[in-house]
Amino acid sequence: MGIFIDDDVKARVARLQVPFNAHGYDKYGTSRNHLELFFSLLAPLYRSYFKVDVSGSQFVPVTGRGMLVGNHSGGYAIDGLMTVAAAFFELEPPRLAQGMAEKFLSALPVSSSWSQKLGHLPGLPENAERLLRDDRLLMVFPEGARGTAKLYKDRWSLVNFGTGFVRLALKTKTPIIPMAFIGGGDVLPTVKNMYGLGRMVGVPYIPLTPWGLALPIPRPCSIHFGPPLIFDGTGTEDDETIEGLVAEVKATIASLMAEARPAHERRVRPLPFIGGSAA
Repeated sequence: MGIFIDDDVKARVARLQVPFNAHGYDKYGTSRNHLELFFSLLAPLYRSYFKVDVSGSQFVPVTGRGMLVGNHSGGYAIDGLMTVAAAFFELEPPRLAQGMAEKFLSALPVSSSWSQKLGHLPGLPENAERLLRDDRLLMVFPEGARGTAKLYKDRWSLVNFGTGFVRLALKTKTPIIPMAFIGGGDVLPTVKNMYGLGRMVGVPYIPLTPWGLALPIPRPCSIHFGPPLIFDGTGTEDDETIEGLVAEVKATIASLMAEARPAHERRVRPLPFIGGSAA
């Protein structure tokens, strides 16, 4: 695999605070060699294709546990990939942002194997808790697949958030770093989701774009991290209390999105032939 490895990427992987063993694996199955190849391939997408701009990186802890919590959009997890890239390329020392893989990915042999080797575990609460107790950086998109399924006209909206991430943050005393990913709906403007076809191939849906295939186009994106939210509690609070904290996180992310929108729309013109901007 070394033929594709970028020297800068290799140096950054070496500085990751990941306890690799003599064979280049950590206890979760994360592979040093796979990370080197992955980030070498991801670098041109991050830097040149999507031209990702990042603000607020100082709010992401350089060591210790943290939970990056953001909005979802763009057909599939382009936002997740670019967030992982931002943590790796923008932070010093670099950090490995790890996520909870969707259940359907665990059922697909190749994606399941690669997800684990890149540090992403099946989406079970116990896996997320283990990562945080090991002082890792966990990436969470509380909208789930409902978020990536948003149509182009709804790209500035937020759908319902799950509540488990707040209980987990309270239980593990983890700061929540809110983030807004801007541009996912522009690089993959979805006009329709084909749910039936998706079920036939083992995924939640197949996004349909104006050009048919769900191939992202090169439009600028940005990531905006906000100050950490630190809540007191144990994770055993009643549902009403938890839902209030979730609403606070959601409102913070919505505010970050609203602040970033004018600058983004100056960089990226809406696509009028598929519905323009949604409020």
